[in-house]
Amino acid sequence: MLDFIFKFYRKTNHRYFSKDKFFVERLNELIGFTPSRVHIFKVAFFHKSTLNNQTITESDGLLQSNERLEFLGDALLSFVVGEYLFKKYPQANEGFLTKMRSKIVKRKMLNYIAEQMGLDHLMMEFNQTAISQSMLGNALEALIGAIYMEQGFEYTKEYILKNIIRKFVDINRLEMYDDNYKSQLLEWCQKHTKEIDFRIINKYKTDKRDRFKVGVFIDNVEIASAEDFNKKSAEQVAAEIALSIVLQKSESLD
Repeated sequence: MLDFIFKFYRKTNHRYFSKDKFFVERLNELIGFTPSRVHIFKVAFFHKSTLNNQTITESDGLLQSNERLEFLGDALLSFVVGEYLFKKYPQANEGFLTKMRSKIVKRKMLNYIAEQMGLDHLMMEFNQTAISQSMLGNALEALIGAIYMEQGFEYTKEYILKNIIRKFVDINRLEMYDDNYKSQLLEWCQKHTKEIDFRIINKYKTDKRDRFKVGVFIDNVEIASAEDFNKKSAEQVAAEIALSIVLQKSESLD
């Protein structure tokens, strides 16, 4: 009983009297409740590259950046999506389910969902650095981790299903859509007996983060290149460009 009263007091104070009341108000609209431990949700939006490391004063055993919460949220999201697909497609094989889950939890999709949810605005409140697309997906996973820490598994599961999958994911479209350009390019090269290689052309720091420039080489000739903070994302963008180029060349020869 005392624990309930204490939590109620903390929630009321956070929402109406604390210096964080405007953040808490926006957070309430986003997650559907007022948290008793607001600092955990601050951590969720706090990227390791930021210069503003004075924002969060309570750690509660967590690191100052959102990486640990991101790890937790990633595991929760993967499980909930996996269970959702398992029940939705009772006759589907493991390969299909794996591909569908990958399409939903991949970085590009999570970045899009996080942007639609307005997480970029919350991140700008706690970070004095440019908010990149890849940071948004990480923050979404961290937010899921924070919700779990505050409300437990059942609430988190329902939140993922209602506010992420059903709201932002077009399952029927994903069934027909293949955006794994690296895989498509590898298949094309195999079909045409071409040697393909993805190479890191350059790696440098920007906003205290590693940025990768990846090149696609077919038969030792550079076909395309792309940059991103995430190596795999750079490979996908470079593969998309390269695939477009080789397909256009193939059509012109036919």
